[in-house]
Amino acid sequence: MTVTGRGPDRAPSDEREERGVTAPVIGVLALQGDVREHVAALAGAGADARPVRRPAELDVVDGLVIPGGESTTISKLADIFEMREPIDKRIAGGMPVYGSCAGMIMLAAEVLDGRPDQRGFAGIDMTVRRNAFGRQVDSFEAPVEIAGVEGEPFHAIFIRAPWVERVGAGVEVLGRVTEGPAAGRIVAVRQGHLVATSFHPELTGDLRLHRYFVDLVRAAA
Repeated sequence: MTVTGRGPDRAPSDEREERGVTAPVIGVLALQGDVREHVAALAGAGADARPVRRPAELDVVDGLVIPGGESTTISKLADIFEMREPIDKRIAGGMPVYGSCAGMIMLAAEVLDGRPDQRGFAGIDMTVRRNAFGRQVDSFEAPVEIAGVEGEPFHAIFIRAPWVERVGAGVEVLGRVTEGPAAGRIVAVRQGHLVATSFHPELTGDLRLHRYFVDLVRAAA
């Protein structure tokens, strides 16, 4: 008997290759936050993008985006929807993940000014400060040059954003704020297959960061 379903050793990319599909499948963690905006941006960047809120949906993606939103809410819902352990396992197995704003907090090994019961995925060896740039009324926009992203500086939108206060030896700093009182603060990082930004590229219409991540997922797959 020939088994055509996906076994434990079959990657999503293997199945798509058999079907002649080349676009990487990238999920957006759809528990809370800017889900639709990320799905649209990923689709525009060449991915097969879809919302993910159940372990079975996570099983068939090559990469994952953790969107901006409220990190404490995402943390709680990750437990309610039984997504924490599956995401931890996929990260440990090398699945590329991109976190924006709250997603950066969820990927951090250490969070300052977070709730005591707040838990993330601790994939990137960095310390972030939650709401470091201030409250909602302190939201701002600023140009940020991103290493590996060609062209003019990225028009970054910061909304109750964190910043990075410490990075480990294996973490590459991709971008810093270059203007204003927060000049020099780290707002974009990468550690291997994990990428995080303090800001919201999904709100800008500029697809360069999403293309960067799609290329990373395609290379990993």
